[in-house]
Amino acid sequence: MERSLADVTYNYQKICENIERAAQSVGKTASDITFLAATKTVDADVINHAISLGLRYIGENRVQELLSKYDSYDLDHASLQFIGHLQTNKVRQIVGKVDLIQSVDSVKLAKEISRCSEKLGITTDILLEVNIGREENKSGVMPENLPDLLDQVKDIPAVKVRGLMAIPPICENAQENCKFFDNMRKFFLDIGSKNIDNISMDILSMGMSDDYEEAIRCGANMIRVGSALFGKRYYPA
Repeated sequence: MERSLADVTYNYQKICENIERAAQSVGKTASDITFLAATKTVDADVINHAISLGLRYIGENRVQELLSKYDSYDLDHASLQFIGHLQTNKVRQIVGKVDLIQSVDSVKLAKEISRCSEKLGITTDILLEVNIGREENKSGVMPENLPDLLDQVKDIPAVKVRGLMAIPPICENAQENCKFFDNMRKFFLDIGSKNIDNISMDILSMGMSDDYEEAIRCGANMIRVGSALFGKRYYPA
């Protein structure tokens, strides 16, 4: 299904306006918020069009799709991140290709990222994914296990924790949604106040197409927007 570049242009401008408005409502500006485009099922030429408009961060959910499009991204003008569930046996395929892995939820995964990073002589930035809604069908560390994960990951070489990521449950209203966002912000601030070695709370990644404005008002400084920018996702038959 061919996507309209004109629609992407309009959507991009609208999202930027919404980000600015939400940021201003809590005493921030749009420059305080990282707008990352979730690019699952979106062709590289459409992604590159968004980059030409000023988009500077893109995120893929699937390793195979990332690899298939990798040589076509305009990475001279954008940062590529991995935002989906990552299996340990696929880590080696993306380490060195992405600037940030947002979905680390176990010591095993962090150690594999470390092992692959050491082979390349690099340090890989990661976020720890929290299953803030305690949903069985979602990945992420349970909130009560986050301190233990932090304690173990801080000593792993060649990885650097840069913050937290979460995908809250689908909620019927913004007030319910904000309870999950507020809990994430409390974790984020509490961990940051402890000044743990190798743990930086620079990034709080939460909020997607349907709720990114609420997320910004609740403290997110990175949002992951896909369908609101590119339109409905079309999956191959």
